[in-house]
Amino acid sequence: MVKERARILVVGGGYVGMYTALRLQQKLKQELRQGEAEITVVTPDPYMTYQPFLPEAAAGAISPRHVVVPLRRVLGQCRIVIGEARSIDHAKRTATLTTLATEEEGTGPQQITYDELVLAPGSISRTLPIPGLAEHGIGFRTVEEAIGLRNHVIEQMDIASSTRDPAIRDAALTFVFVGGGFAGVEALAELEDMARYTTRYYHNIKAEDMKWILVEASDRILPEVGEEMGRYTVTELRRRNIDVRLNTRLDSCADRVAVLSDGSRFPTRTLVWTAGVKSHPLLAATDLPLTERGRLKCTPELTVEGVTHAWAAGDAAAVPDVTADEPGKETAPNAQHAVRQARVLGDNIVHSLRGEPLETYAHKYVGSVASLGLHEGVAHLYGRKLKGYPAWFMHRVYHLSRVPTFNRKARVLAEWTLSGLFKREIVSLGSLEHPRAEFELAAGGKPRTDPKGSS
Repeated sequence: MVKERARILVVGGGYVGMYTALRLQQKLKQELRQGEAEITVVTPDPYMTYQPFLPEAAAGAISPRHVVVPLRRVLGQCRIVIGEARSIDHAKRTATLTTLATEEEGTGPQQITYDELVLAPGSISRTLPIPGLAEHGIGFRTVEEAIGLRNHVIEQMDIASSTRDPAIRDAALTFVFVGGGFAGVEALAELEDMARYTTRYYHNIKAEDMKWILVEASDRILPEVGEEMGRYTVTELRRRNIDVRLNTRLDSCADRVAVLSDGSRFPTRTLVWTAGVKSHPLLAATDLPLTERGRLKCTPELTVEGVTHAWAAGDAAAVPDVTADEPGKETAPNAQHAVRQARVLGDNIVHSLRGEPLETYAHKYVGSVASLGLHEGVAHLYGRKLKGYPAWFMHRVYHLSRVPTFNRKARVLAEWTLSGLFKREIVSLGSLEHPRAEFELAAGGKPRTDPKGSS
């Protein structure tokens, strides 16, 4: 039993937030029933997104609703607050929140108090002051962005098929992806695979009419799978006529023209930005210690260094890697560590409440897998290197085992099975982004310049 009543505040509903709350829910069943513990999860979305499936959702292999896990269903013993934490005063054990209700009421932010704090807000896209990026760039971190990008790509093919202007056609069929990490490579590979399949249903567009360009500032892509597999990935992408530009930066995308550091210029209507992430701005609005990179200083027990009753893990936390040979190394901010850290974090909070010794987080990185489209992939797991179909199959098996809840596992497996039996879906539902456009026009409202599209 816990020593005293505990109010636990979990900020964030991603990997760490959901899995920590789930672990606490399992370990504190009796305390939650008796009212001796209370778990509150503050998150901007009522679901957790399984990000490794975003490329397949964008390509139409998985339904968008199966990429997300509804928090209210999984965390039935927790209080779910849909909103955002704006600041945290840990010295006073208070957090300032804004919710949908506070906006409607017009009363301003509200404050809640807590006894134990779990900070897991994740990270946000790291952008640069590049001309035109804010106006024309497309991100790839949420399910909304993934599905919006799918709709956008198919709409560009519709534009190219309909126009008589060669300049418009060329820009519509040019797709530029910036960032050679998992998100950029997998998104480009899956969407190129989907678009190449879709061309068979257009009478005047061929696969070779499209230009797919990957821009990476360093001299390699997919560093997580090793140098050899990274070189293989470049070779495989170029075999598919994808233009891979290493040691190259995006200098500008103003006026829908991508200007690269090597002097190349590409008129394009599609620029996808996946060039890294940075710390969530909430961390700077706390009184907790931060590293030079803006992450929370943490101990191997996942407590925030130098303070009590504060915990963190995942992208927001700089956790020492006790398995590393060199001192001072930190665990990588990826899902593999986040899920395992959440389990230890939840256990340690329970240990702390019961006056028991804490566990040390120790996990040696086992490797990575990446999909390069249907039946193509690369993997570097437990020292073994795989490519082609075996790596693609390993990618699916691994992520199917990791996606939360049996419900989601069954649905994803069923969709994969059906997609192997039937043809791809090639429908664009860009009008979903403006659902009232048709009614506004019918009611005499001013029509949008692009009432049906997402571009």
